[in-house]
Amino acid sequence: MPVTLPRRLAAILYDLLLLAGVLFAASLPLIALRGGAAITPGDPVYLGYLLLVSYGYFAHGWVHGGQTLGMKSWRVRLVSVTAAPFGYRRALLRFLVALGSWACCGVGFFWSLADPQRRGWHDRASGTALIHEPCRQQLKSG
Repeated sequence: MPVTLPRRLAAILYDLLLLAGVLFAASLPLIALRGGAAITPGDPVYLGYLLLVSYGYFAHGWVHGGQTLGMKSWRVRLVSVTAAPFGYRRALLRFLVALGSWACCGVGFFWSLADPQRRGWHDRASGTALIHEPCRQQLKSG
């Protein structure tokens, strides 16, 4: 069953909370290398590093099992709708289009409300869909 927008947004919010901790931890070595000095706000190298770490967080979950931790909590799974395997290249495309969607005030996510398969811009671009998995107890009794 396709994922509803509220479930999608709940998984995103959960992942963003987890990602904040990941980015904090990823920043510690950089600050240590600078002798404890703060990183200049807007430093393009630092921002690129944070984007790379963010991509790594999402791509690893998507490629290995189709779920980030937030997606697991909300029983959301990423599936490929094409015959091609979902790898890091398609994950990068999905990540970049999702960033573009956020840059457009989330329009690409709200697109799923009008889409017949409830797919957002990044789903369409990467040939993927999000499905809602029933809880295991429902699978056993049903």
